[in-house]
Amino acid sequence: MVQSVETEPFSDDGSTQASGVMAGLPPLLLGTYTPKIDAKGRMALPAKFRSQLGPGMVMARGQEFRRIALQIQRTSMGNKAARDYLRVFLSGAVDQEPDRQGRVLVPQMLRDYANLGSDIVVIGVGTRAEIWNKQAWEEYLAEQEQGYSDIADDVLPAVEF
Repeated sequence: MVQSVETEPFSDDGSTQASGVMAGLPPLLLGTYTPKIDAKGRMALPAKFRSQLGPGMVMARGQEFRRIALQIQRTSMGNKAARDYLRVFLSGAVDQEPDRQGRVLVPQMLRDYANLGSDIVVIGVGTRAEIWNKQAWEEYLAEQEQGYSDIADDVLPAVEF
């Protein structure tokens, strides 16, 4: 897999400016997009994500950065395994702010980690986005399609309308 792009609140007061059913919840990133990474390592964020991401984001190696960052604050630094994990995890994370054209730099270390060339796929996965090598995404999707409908009842709780 990839890098995670974590969302930030829309406004300084932490509100998401959502309405209806989604009011009070973080922005929901949805969809599949196919931007390119240019020669300078920049990627244009999908337009629908730009307003939802707010002032910035964190890019990290395939982890839910926000959840792990909260757990880090409760971890004892006396634990060698915790220190080792934090070194690897935090050294691979970077803060990013989109430029005026909505582009962000995907650092070389993360491009190497996820084998990202110019052809990529950005998918919305709820509260985060993932950046995939296009071929790897197509292979993953093909593998998952078969069992997708079979597992839906097992992984999603029943919802009554």
